[in-house]
Amino acid sequence: MRTVELGTTGEQVSAVALGAMLLGTRTDDAGGFALLDRFAADGGTFLDTADCYAWWEDRGSTGGQSEELLGRWFASRPGSRDRTFLSTKGTAMIRDVDEVWPADGGAPDWDAARERFVGASAPVLRRSLEASLRRLGTDHVDLYFVHVDDRSTPLEETLAELAAFVAEGKVRYVGWSNVRAWRLAEIAQLCRQHGWPAPVALQQEHSYLQRRPGLRQGSIVDDEQLDYLETHPELTLVAYSPLLKGAYDQTAEERAGNWMLANYAGPHTDGRLAAVDAIAAETGATGSQVVLAWLLARTEPRVIPLVGTTRQDRWAQAVAALDLRLTDEQRTRLDEA
Repeated sequence: MRTVELGTTGEQVSAVALGAMLLGTRTDDAGGFALLDRFAADGGTFLDTADCYAWWEDRGSTGGQSEELLGRWFASRPGSRDRTFLSTKGTAMIRDVDEVWPADGGAPDWDAARERFVGASAPVLRRSLEASLRRLGTDHVDLYFVHVDDRSTPLEETLAELAAFVAEGKVRYVGWSNVRAWRLAEIAQLCRQHGWPAPVALQQEHSYLQRRPGLRQGSIVDDEQLDYLETHPELTLVAYSPLLKGAYDQTAEERAGNWMLANYAGPHTDGRLAAVDAIAAETGATGSQVVLAWLLARTEPRVIPLVGTTRQDRWAQAVAALDLRLTDEQRTRLDEA
């Protein structure tokens, strides 16, 4: 495992992070611990979760299962917490979670859920962090993300509370997720003005494919945000869903049924998928490994792929991308497709 610097902090973290979203729901302790053991054995240090993970897996749940499983793993593996760069997130818990589940027993209503985020007020953040620390069985987290952009709460209130967490030693660094570039600029300006700790990481959906033109979506990196990141090296991009639900390894028929690709639809995506397929054939790697190698080779901005999985074999395939060296010509073809 290689390491990379987080922002300009001097902190070295594993070049690939493990997303623990579904640990504790789609896995039991045995399966989750086995994956985490493999992650640690491979040199993985950057481990990401959130307090809301994963309420949607169990009707009646309010989340916290992932953090609870991680807490049990830390407790059962002496020294593991000290060797882990641990990030979690707050603000995306759901108020009145029962109201987002339909009476007929179907899937939760995500539009309704997004209207019930608890948000980023100081009291909510305080309760959220304290609950996360209890579940994780630790006295601090290394990186604390604001999970959703709460525009009903003044940024000053949110940032002052995050600064208090850092001063108290409960959080080492702060980050933001699912936020637009202009809000990042406001956050940075307020931090400079008040002397508050500024975000060192941005967690957004980001992959090799480019979002479709005209899409209004604040969670997927766009050209403006890329430009912002390229000129602000103090922010490292932590890219969630970098493999788009396995899209790069799917057949054309399977891709047609991949709901994540709707946000990327168009001839530009057809061209990029063809380029990935061709270079995968040339290298003998999978399409996913080609994309991870492309992301890992980027320095402006620096990208840390966040691989979310519950399976050891999928984690192993992702880590193998660290050994794939694309040629300059192959990277150029991918860039220009």
